[in-house]
Amino acid sequence: MTIKSFFRFILVFTLIFTALFVNAEESEILTPAAPKIAASSFILMDYYTGKILAENNADIKLAPASLTKIMTVYVAFREIASGHLKLDDLATVSQNAWQTGGSRMFLEVNNKVSIEDLIKGIVIQSGNDAAVALAEHIAGSESTFAEMMNQQAARLGMLNSHFEDSNGLPAENHYTSARDLAIVTKAIIDEFPDYYRWFSQKEFTYNKITQHNRNQLLDRDESVDGVKTGFTDDAGYCLVASAVRDNMRLISVVMGTSSANARANENQNLLNYGFRFFEGHKLYEANKQLAEARVWKGAIQNVPLGLTQNLNVTIPRRHYNDLKAEIIVDKKVTAPIAEGTKLGLVKVTLKNDVVATADLVALKAVEQGNIFQRLYDSILMMREKSNDKK
Repeated sequence: MTIKSFFRFILVFTLIFTALFVNAEESEILTPAAPKIAASSFILMDYYTGKILAENNADIKLAPASLTKIMTVYVAFREIASGHLKLDDLATVSQNAWQTGGSRMFLEVNNKVSIEDLIKGIVIQSGNDAAVALAEHIAGSESTFAEMMNQQAARLGMLNSHFEDSNGLPAENHYTSARDLAIVTKAIIDEFPDYYRWFSQKEFTYNKITQHNRNQLLDRDESVDGVKTGFTDDAGYCLVASAVRDNMRLISVVMGTSSANARANENQNLLNYGFRFFEGHKLYEANKQLAEARVWKGAIQNVPLGLTQNLNVTIPRRHYNDLKAEIIVDKKVTAPIAEGTKLGLVKVTLKNDVVATADLVALKAVEQGNIFQRLYDSILMMREKSNDKK
């Protein structure tokens, strides 16, 4: 081999090796571990997909302090939605509500207060007196209201929660978990966006007393729009936060930190981590046709297929172009078909890992065809079956 040929060989070998190495590097998905969080428990959830981006001790049962009030107002919002309660209804403040200790809205006995003001007093001022007054107005007693809270918790799948009161003051057998708090927070944002905006309000004045929201992140980070703080000696300093950046919403829960400043810092660290290393995308919109299925013996030959909900994914940053979607449509679909019937599947993969699936459903009903349509399709189906056997 001549010197010229040798150097040519080395050059080609180097180029091939470099290309292989670069491709291998580009094919890897490298996401750093979550930062260390100085808390008893924490979780970071993507709102649109429910994907957990970081967690530690997320299912242990802990005293929630005023984070309890997230469930309190969720129950109230459900009552409003059902027509059992109105924002301008007036609640009479009882002696029991007035004498409730801890953080207060500064209600006065026998005063009549609107439900809207009580809710703002709960979410902005964290008023324990307001929580009790609201609970008594809705359910007659706080213990009955706590039963309503537990019923809603069970319905939402909050497996590690049990509530004894509406305000979060220490009580035996009163607990929840970081994961459960993320679940109920997601439910509030999902179901009650018009009421959720109150969680971002920085101050509220009642009885000529102005109190500031204790969520320090509302002042530090303009992307943060909620949610709720809590503190007792048992629970430590806790905070549920939520923020939106670049059409991506995250929910972070930190329980059992050492100070008000620490709970804000640790939530900020979680949120920054999630937004820095992950991205969210809406791939398909609900109720839009994505495919169609051949319908046998139907009044029409094809039925449009789509999704009942938007299909979103949460993936590591810079890997959107690596996503692959597969649409699988059922065969031998026979009328009649009800609207919403599952007739297929959408499967989304990233580097061969399934990151999302959703049912393809009929976007409209298909009635059974007349006798001639059914007879014609029966003959075609018999022919296909015969050909399959050959």
